[in-house]
Amino acid sequence: MTDLLAATTTSTATDAPASPLIAAGSAAQHIATPLTDARAQLAEAVGLLGYTDGLHQMLATPRRELTVSVPLRMDSGESRLYIGHRVQHNFSRGPAKGGLRYAPNVNLDEVRALAMWMTWKCALLDVPYGGAKGGIAIDPREHSKAELERVTRRYTSEILPIIGPERDIPAPDVGTDEQTMAWIMDTYSVTSGYTVPGIVTGKPIALGGSQGRASATSRGVTHIALAALRHRGIEPSRATAAVQGFGKVGADAARFLSEAGVRVAGVSDQYGAVYNATGLDVEALTDHVRATGSVVGFAGAEAIDGAQLLTLDVDLLVPAAVEGVLHEGNAAAVRATVIVEGANGPTTPGADSILRENGVLVVPDILANAGGVIVSYFEWVQANQAYWWRADEVESRLEERMLSAWHHVLGYSQARGLSLRTAATALAVERVAEAHKLRGLYP
Repeated sequence: MTDLLAATTTSTATDAPASPLIAAGSAAQHIATPLTDARAQLAEAVGLLGYTDGLHQMLATPRRELTVSVPLRMDSGESRLYIGHRVQHNFSRGPAKGGLRYAPNVNLDEVRALAMWMTWKCALLDVPYGGAKGGIAIDPREHSKAELERVTRRYTSEILPIIGPERDIPAPDVGTDEQTMAWIMDTYSVTSGYTVPGIVTGKPIALGGSQGRASATSRGVTHIALAALRHRGIEPSRATAAVQGFGKVGADAARFLSEAGVRVAGVSDQYGAVYNATGLDVEALTDHVRATGSVVGFAGAEAIDGAQLLTLDVDLLVPAAVEGVLHEGNAAAVRATVIVEGANGPTTPGADSILRENGVLVVPDILANAGGVIVSYFEWVQANQAYWWRADEVESRLEERMLSAWHHVLGYSQARGLSLRTAATALAVERVAEAHKLRGLYP
């Protein structure tokens, strides 16, 4: 059931509990982490669907995990060692798909959770993939471009046995970008002896990347946010918003929301936050961030505390940074009417309950931020066909997929009296379980 490929002694039998069903309910597991949150969401969906413990355990357990040591020769000549992971949660519906994250706090449990969420996201949007995720516990800001290239190529060579355009297709995530994908593609292609553009998505356009891929997650978030506002009877032209995280997802989401007429009153990054009640000039703020590396010090706004941004009196809150920022300690203070999750897992189960009691509409990550995997799928299809689509084709197909999924989840939620998160997870789990049952258990 679980194929553990341990490349080093850093991956041991103690990394995963013998039974995720027991672990999810044990007293020791009540401390919220991305993995406990992901397992709690799955357990709720399994209970609604009436699945057996055996099927639950298969859905909760990654199909394959690989932990590798990644030695790096620094520009100074010294050597350092980093630890990397690749987790393939499920591939009953197709090859595994998921991002590659470079961050100091990357750990195996976090990667397991992100891979599980990716499985549900692909199933919910009816993309023929299973979920995967990868990461290296490294701070890319502390390394030169040459060092990042070397660590990327070494990591790629270490996980080479389990990736491929029909096995597992990496993509950019926190701390990685299209250049990272170009290095992975080249390393894999050199090993294969020919160019393999379908090994990654999120590549540069010049190497077979798709039009619209870089901003796809942000566009998807915006499509869902505008639909959710209208569902709540709020016209976007009269709406206000706060965006937590002004990075790969948040910056473009703020720009697209502003272009749609939403007044973006506050944004934050890891260094601080800025606020302007009359609305930020998002274009000028973007220029400021390019010049300084942070939203801090932007002349067109007042400085506020980053935590304060989450509780601003706005119609829409977009958490677009990291996991667990909305929790039991701050959820009751949230004043937004609608929350659209641009990040993976920004809301803990405890916060979910409080927000629902307070009438806040939370659009879950597996729906809200699925634009990236949709256009990644488009890129993979284009690479396999060697036929490239125009930007307007990509964007119209993305919008159709996102809004179709929104209406499907909303209808399922209303018909059964469920939260959007529970409805989305149940729909996704049902599709994965159906594929598993149809394929059968080998041998």
